[in-house]
Amino acid sequence: MARAKKQNQRNQKEEYYSSVSEQFKLIRTNIDFSSIDEDIQVILITSPESGTGKSTITSHLAVAYAQKGARTLLIDADLRKPTLHKYFSKNLYLGLSNVIKSDVCLEDCLQKISLADCSLSILTSGPIIQNPNDLLSSKRMNELIETLRGSFDKIIIDTPPVTVVSDALVLADSVDGTVLVCRYRKTLKEKARHAVNQLRLSKSKLLGVIFNGTKNAENYYY
Repeated sequence: MARAKKQNQRNQKEEYYSSVSEQFKLIRTNIDFSSIDEDIQVILITSPESGTGKSTITSHLAVAYAQKGARTLLIDADLRKPTLHKYFSKNLYLGLSNVIKSDVCLEDCLQKISLADCSLSILTSGPIIQNPNDLLSSKRMNELIETLRGSFDKIIIDTPPVTVVSDALVLADSVDGTVLVCRYRKTLKEKARHAVNQLRLSKSKLLGVIFNGTKNAENYYY
């Protein structure tokens, strides 16, 4: 009986993650077809507030692109509360802030993520600094993104909430599109509206919104 129960739980878990994987493939396809005339190579992910699951979304989306065969880079540009290094058990203290400040060369900061038959790398945030907005809005950061365009097919950038700090806005002009992550029963309409208005101040195209945290497992991310 216990063995059957464990097997049933295992099957339910596999079914759940399979459903989540399919939803991210759908999101990936929608992003790719969101612009007919231009390639969406660099994507910025932000949210109206913290606690929406934005960083988890960012990680899953990067994996979805890597599984498609794209050379994918995941960048943690949240230099205030970085989390992506925890998801993949990577070194936090050798990353983006090091590269922008020219403390360490880019090649030494790019860390490979082990996935079967996939090309996925991560550039963690690096040491937390006191002036992240100044670094992210610097000429060096813009040059870094342009350099990375030549090495990767897709670049997914995780940033802090857009209504809390302006870090996402200073990066938005350097990317090809932005995705806003909202959460069921957390994000208020007014907060989401304010986030959209903030993003419209930049030149970046708002690709769409991911509504996260619904009860139905089949529609958990969409």
